[in-house]
Amino acid sequence: MELTYTKVGDYYLPDLELDDEEGMEETPLGKYGMLRQTFLREHHHGTYTSMLLTGELMPHLREIDRQAREQVDRIVEDLKKRNNVDEAMKARDQMGWVQAVNSFIAQAEETVLAELVYL
Repeated sequence: MELTYTKVGDYYLPDLELDDEEGMEETPLGKYGMLRQTFLREHHHGTYTSMLLTGELMPHLREIDRQAREQVDRIVEDLKKRNNVDEAMKARDQMGWVQAVNSFIAQAEETVLAELVYL
């Protein structure tokens, strides 16, 4: 493989292209993937750059996003069961149900961010 260069101003820059990986997902990053990307870029710049250059960054961010969403859903469902927040409560007291579920989501996200995204 021969490396070619392009002159930009006074500098020669290598002509680099990312490999098109077959089956690579084109799905956009979700909330947790974007938070992980920002965290790596701001606090672990070397790791971020290395993963970016080797093509490992996007698969990593998609995996973190998927795991985080699954974990949040699992935690919320568990909290709803433990606290008897069900469809009967939703029919009986809609505002109470919404408050409880929002509280559970906040608790789950706090846990996931600390254990998975900002690790």
